[in-house]
Amino acid sequence: MRRGEGDLAQTSVKESEMSKHAGSCLCGQVRFEIEGDFDRFFFCHCSRCRKGTGTAHGANLFSATAKVTWLAGEDKVTRYRVPDARHSKAFCSNCGGALPRESPSLLVVPAGSLDTDVHTKPTAHIFVASRANWDKNLELVPAFDTLPS
Repeated sequence: MRRGEGDLAQTSVKESEMSKHAGSCLCGQVRFEIEGDFDRFFFCHCSRCRKGTGTAHGANLFSATAKVTWLAGEDKVTRYRVPDARHSKAFCSNCGGALPRESPSLLVVPAGSLDTDVHTKPTAHIFVASRANWDKNLELVPAFDTLPS
């Protein structure tokens, strides 16, 4: 075996092990499982994602092949679609926590809703022309491990 071939085999095994993810909402009443691989991982800075998350950007994983199985609380999943737009979101009717949303050809999973580690690295920041005026050079802002005193 040439150098590096073992690494490739190890990577393939690890990737197949990671094709199943568990997730939940903030209150835990909605639980789900994702089976399949993610194609893309975008940080979206459009105004709709900023409004929908209350943050600088949405962090969503996209898959054309993965499937979601609702393990608990599917009746608490509320869906909202912006009129005359493709933008939609799903959330827990109890706590407001972001949840996966499905269309016939795409599964969109809010990365923060997953309880398992995400090994997919972000693909790109998108709609950066729409980003908030305060969302620049954030790597220069001090960082703390906990709430500063």
